[in-house]
Amino acid sequence: MKAGHVDWVVSTGADLYHDTNFAIGKTLHQGRPFIDDRVLRLEGVSRIYGILFDYDVLLSTDAFYRRIIMSPEFQNPLSTGEFHFNAGKYVFEGEKALRIKRSSVLASAYKYGLPFYTSSPADSSIGTNVAEQKIAGNKLSFDTLADVNETASIVFNAKRSRGKSAVLIFGGGSPKNFILQTEPQMQEVSGIEEKGHDYFIQITDARPHTGGLSGATQSEAVSWGKIDPDKLPETVVAYLDSTVAMPILTS
Repeated sequence: MKAGHVDWVVSTGADLYHDTNFAIGKTLHQGRPFIDDRVLRLEGVSRIYGILFDYDVLLSTDAFYRRIIMSPEFQNPLSTGEFHFNAGKYVFEGEKALRIKRSSVLASAYKYGLPFYTSSPADSSIGTNVAEQKIAGNKLSFDTLADVNETASIVFNAKRSRGKSAVLIFGGGSPKNFILQTEPQMQEVSGIEEKGHDYFIQITDARPHTGGLSGATQSEAVSWGKIDPDKLPETVVAYLDSTVAMPILTS
């Protein structure tokens, strides 16, 4: 993002929520995936595979999001791009106040003006806190249809202004479909003459034979109009863990 290589991002809400843990001064710790989770529950420790953190990390991050969405700029329906930009401002200011040197994803997105989208905004602790506050009278809601139109517009603009568009995917699932469906949204739904994304790079540990989207091949994406068929020989899929691939690419 800092180097200018990224124009927009689709993420899970969980990634952004747990990235915020660090931004508000909380810590996560390396552990083991083979600890008895019944003991962890009794001790007030949550686990994400081999990552362990105190239950207070969740409570503090929940409180942070509930507090910021009380602000006036959140009191209306927002695309997730708008929501994350607004939230990023508070994350950015919080990092400055705590003198945290390593910027979080949301703070960086705010700083460099990059839109961040979440394809399933209610499917994370950010979404559950927004839902709880709605009961209390908060006016915030997620306009996911605006997300569809905004993301398709970003790709349309890239095609018309630069002539090409590219997707770089770590993992898969719902964010993968959301970033790729921009082309069917233009071609199939809006009737715009298009051929698909020009570049496709995916790092995943999912295999195609289980039928899930995470492992779906680039060739399958061509059949939907998501990727330009003429560019299929140049597409790349690396069957590799993202935590290995991303540091290599970014370095």
